[in-house]
Amino acid sequence: MVFRLKKGDLIDILAPGSFIDEDENFQKGIEILKNWGLEINENNSLSKKFGYFAGDDLTRFEELEKAQNSKLIIFAKGGWGSARLLEKEPSWQHGLMLGFSDTCSLLLSKYSQGFIGSIHGPMVTGLFKEPEWSLERLRNLLFEGYVEDIRGIPLRGGKAKGEIIVSNLTIATFLIGTNHFPDCKGKIIIFEDINEDIYKIDRMLTYLRMTKTLTEIAGIGFGSFSNDSCDLEWKDLLKNCIIERLQEFDFPILFDLPIGHISGNACIPLGYEATLNGDDGILSIDKLFN
Repeated sequence: MVFRLKKGDLIDILAPGSFIDEDENFQKGIEILKNWGLEINENNSLSKKFGYFAGDDLTRFEELEKAQNSKLIIFAKGGWGSARLLEKEPSWQHGLMLGFSDTCSLLLSKYSQGFIGSIHGPMVTGLFKEPEWSLERLRNLLFEGYVEDIRGIPLRGGKAKGEIIVSNLTIATFLIGTNHFPDCKGKIIIFEDINEDIYKIDRMLTYLRMTKTLTEIAGIGFGSFSNDSCDLEWKDLLKNCIIERLQEFDFPILFDLPIGHISGNACIPLGYEATLNGDDGILSIDKLFN
């Protein structure tokens, strides 16, 4: 199944959760997309405000439904509210859909229900902050169908192969037990998050243990977990928390992958075969869009 953009393609920008309060950054992101030769369909919710959402649930859901045949759905920003649309059961179709953070609920739902095309990566309001390598990686994925390897810090050795799933940790734990969370058996799982205290990350990892989510996974990686006090001491606490909570499992673990809310958010397509190498720290996508 071919998923590649070409110059002149019309794409949809949606705001499935919080309203847009960073108009200057949003416009900078649109300019990047236009410079890639893409035509932009800016949907109604982009200018709406309903409480802290970009329009009411029905408006946002209907726009998601109308965009299902788009060449690319790219989300404007995160925040909160995307998961509320899952109560109405979206009519997913195969096709590219790009976002992260709060919009992971939609990426995971689409993937869980057997539809290809979810991509964890930068959204419109954050595109201008991305370093050149990250933008080039995203453009290569969307237009050429390939990505380079990325590197993290090995916490436990070994090599894992399997389909890759990437998500915000908070959103993933929230979806466990619903039909919008995938079967993780044999999969490589990558988590990231932002502004969560160590004890909250510990609590979420404990929940993953208690729900047996990690029991039969192939390998696990951790992207950025930025925090207001994200110094070396905080990172060491996080690393030790991960090691302790995962100590009885035998799968390889990578830490500090360039994925998440810190600028340098490497795009990853969900559901494609990947290799996580806990010996040399490399995460590679083995098989991409044909």
